[in-house]
Amino acid sequence: MDAFAEITVGEFAVLALAAGLVGFSKTAVSGANTISLAVFAAVLPARASTGVLLPILIVGDVLAVLTYRRHAHWPTLWRLFPAVGAGVAVGTVFLLFADDAVMRTSIGVILLFMAAVTIWRRRSAERAAAGAAGEAGERMSRAAAPSYGVLGGFTTMVANAGGPVMSMYLLSAGFKKLSFLGTSAWFFLIVNTSKVPFSVGLGLIDGPSLLLDAALVLFVIPGALIGKACAHRINQRLFEQLVIGATVLGGLQLLLR
Repeated sequence: MDAFAEITVGEFAVLALAAGLVGFSKTAVSGANTISLAVFAAVLPARASTGVLLPILIVGDVLAVLTYRRHAHWPTLWRLFPAVGAGVAVGTVFLLFADDAVMRTSIGVILLFMAAVTIWRRRSAERAAAGAAGEAGERMSRAAAPSYGVLGGFTTMVANAGGPVMSMYLLSAGFKKLSFLGTSAWFFLIVNTSKVPFSVGLGLIDGPSLLLDAALVLFVIPGALIGKACAHRINQRLFEQLVIGATVLGGLQLLLR
């Protein structure tokens, strides 16, 4: 694409920093890569940016799985996958008709709504006893899996923005830091890999986009290593606040751009 050939040195540097943030988000603060998707959409055309970002996300997913593979909660993953598949299918159809402005607005509204719902649920859980809160979190996890799964599949297909939706789900279900990161790592490695054929079919991934990816993926690795070092130094409450904050920031960036 001509858009890739016209990238300046300054724009490439910004994309490289955003790629590094992808690695950091995958091993430290899941959901923070909404900032990366906003940066990619600002430098590149919105539709093209999703195709460039997907392989970078997959590299980050591989690094996250290597780091936290033993901490995944597979019953939660199996509950989510059917609904996520439906969401990916809906998102694929949506991409056939929606323009960039509609894509950004839709995803931004969904992210802010999910953040508001999660904050409300976390405050409700804090009022309950510890045991009751855990049971309530498990019941919520089962009941909310279909709705969060469809939204996660839709947002990840349309704009690679499924991270915040799944972050809101895992936080609302009461996941602690390591189980959160392990479950999220396996979830997105499987889901993002499954999106590749759809993205190729839609023309979002092609030769020029992969050449740009080849230059950017090198910056994902140091970001992931920094994230791994920071994750062990972030307490649970701060971790949750950072995830919610990154989600709100990403939603606002999409709406205000």
